[in-house]
Amino acid sequence: MDNASIIKHISKELNQKISDVNNTVELLDEGATIPFISRYRKEKTGGLNEIVIRSISEKWDYYRELGKRKETIIKTITEQGKLTPELQKQITECLDKNKLEDIYLPFKPKKRTRAAIAKEKGLAPLADIMLKQEILTQAKEQIVEPYINPEKQVNTYEDAIKGACDIIAETISDDASIRGWVRKRVWEKGVLHSQVKKQWADKESKFQNYYEFRELLKKAPSHRVLAIRRGTQEEVLNWKIDIEKEMFIDFIKGQVIKNPKCLFKDELENAVVDSFQRLIFVSIELEAFVLKIEEAGKEAINVFSDNMHKLLLAAPAGNKVIMGIDPGFRTGCKVVVIDAKGDFKEFTAIYPHEQKRQPQAEEVLIRFIKKYNVELIAIGNGTASKETDIFIRQLIKKHKLKLNSVVVSEAGASVYSASEVAAREFPDADVTVRGAISIARRLQDPLAELVKIDPKSIGVGQYQHDVSQHALKRALDLTVESCVNYVGVELNTASCELLSFVSGIGRAVAKNIVDFRKEKGPFKSRKELLKVSKLGPKAFEQSAGFLRIRDNTNPLDNSAIHPEAYSVVEKMAKDHNVSLEKIIGDEKLIASIEIEKYISDDFGVPTLEDILKELKKPGRDPRREFKSIIFSDAINTIEDLSVGMTLDGVITNVTNFGAFVDIGVHQDGLIHISQLSDSYVRNPQEIVSVGDEVKVEVLKVEIPLKRIALKRLKGKQ
Repeated sequence: MDNASIIKHISKELNQKISDVNNTVELLDEGATIPFISRYRKEKTGGLNEIVIRSISEKWDYYRELGKRKETIIKTITEQGKLTPELQKQITECLDKNKLEDIYLPFKPKKRTRAAIAKEKGLAPLADIMLKQEILTQAKEQIVEPYINPEKQVNTYEDAIKGACDIIAETISDDASIRGWVRKRVWEKGVLHSQVKKQWADKESKFQNYYEFRELLKKAPSHRVLAIRRGTQEEVLNWKIDIEKEMFIDFIKGQVIKNPKCLFKDELENAVVDSFQRLIFVSIELEAFVLKIEEAGKEAINVFSDNMHKLLLAAPAGNKVIMGIDPGFRTGCKVVVIDAKGDFKEFTAIYPHEQKRQPQAEEVLIRFIKKYNVELIAIGNGTASKETDIFIRQLIKKHKLKLNSVVVSEAGASVYSASEVAAREFPDADVTVRGAISIARRLQDPLAELVKIDPKSIGVGQYQHDVSQHALKRALDLTVESCVNYVGVELNTASCELLSFVSGIGRAVAKNIVDFRKEKGPFKSRKELLKVSKLGPKAFEQSAGFLRIRDNTNPLDNSAIHPEAYSVVEKMAKDHNVSLEKIIGDEKLIASIEIEKYISDDFGVPTLEDILKELKKPGRDPRREFKSIIFSDAINTIEDLSVGMTLDGVITNVTNFGAFVDIGVHQDGLIHISQLSDSYVRNPQEIVSVGDEVKVEVLKVEIPLKRIALKRLKGKQ
């Protein structure tokens, strides 16, 4: 199948124009990134968004890998001297990996199977006679007698029949059409059945819901499939796929036995049963489960990516002086201050939860607040978080301070603290200090800080350790890349980690940018990027539009307008007799610009509309406005909860089965999917997102198991 045919097939699969898919593939093959194509090549792609472009990229990779596999298979079959024009056509036109392997199966080098051993004993001709099902006048014994050979360990009539049936069973199993039919029916009709292992039958475990569980395989949700797989790996559960075996066997008999009056009908029926039970179903049962695991893994990865996307794009507090507090009881609270640029200023430890040391803690905090003009206080949501939050709010009230405290998720902060990134940033600081700095910075700018942490350590997924780690990393890296480029990056202050996710840059070039900045001083224009080592014209094209430079000679450098389009904006300004500075932000003037005058081969209506939109509010942060939630003073631990209470909370994680909510008691509660809305909810992601504020009712509290069941009430969103 040539590239043109593949492009045509992808366009049909995704319901997109062939030209748009073809142009997108060309851009991808040229090294263009998905964010760049989505934002700056709309004319070429017909305005395809990142989701569609990513799908095209994934399918293009899939079919290219499939093409390589086809080449290997054709080469192997050719070497065997068995490649026919019909077989080559069948392989070339195949678009499914499983079907391709079915076609290849009869030619695939096998281990020394029962059929192979039977062939070594010279029983293949007997198997052929039985399969031909011709009308024979001889008795069975007469036909079989020539194949009895004690030297080859075929001592009896039964030995010969058994060997021939082994060959027939493998021949049936190798039939692509039969395997395809069985695979389709197992997928559609098979029931996933999990059972507890004997040694666990009388014991409690987290897999109790699956001790005796059945569900149609095709419709089983990802979290249940992954739970069963994990229970199997931990040797608590067994699984199998239940089917009506008689239906399958009857179908195969119908495909194999064409002459019901043939001499060896009984033997052929036995071979069919053996083929199905020993060869076909065993492999397809495992294949179907693995396929379902892969499907569940993709779904889990999508959930993780969606949550990560929402978390990374959480509202930033902005350029404010922030005090970060990593709370603790025995070891005290670690307190740091960062300035408006995120630079670390000072650290100390306080012990506000020891009554004798409370006055001293209060004194230290007031001194820090006044010394640095602190505007916000970020408190980590780990141990002692609630108590620390109450202490801080009482302090603010007592001293009539004009600032707020915010409880911040500290997920992954400890991972960052011990990382090489943190060691490079703060080589002389203790890990606890680094953790407090991270808490403060993630309030200031969640995106800039969270990119320094392995996404898997942030904990906003489900069963992330049970899915393909390669696929998970790729998906999360693409998510981070998408978020970073959506927001844009300040070139003169961004960390190496943040810059590395900018379209076209990567880690090595990001380091060169930071080194250049340290040596030469702040960048004065985007064009200066071309002086950075290993940042050539292609990397500049891909990255420039996503980088911002404040307070520079060209105001367009602080916008999402790509340098390749500067001449268009300059012409617009010239045509209206104003400077670049004057055209920016003048909505009345911008509204008067007639787009049609500026259409060219390089710039069509979509790009020109984007330019005008950006000129109205250049460099505007697209993230939502920052606001914080205050938890109830009266509810501090899970023991303080009672059924029927209504509380405010923040969504911390969204899964396929519901959403987890921080209600300020050190243990997230769960809103099951059935309690998210009064109407049916197909996907929790359509109802709530990470970071959403919600009002909830407590339905159930299980203190020993640390479980809190909640119901979402109408109100905060």
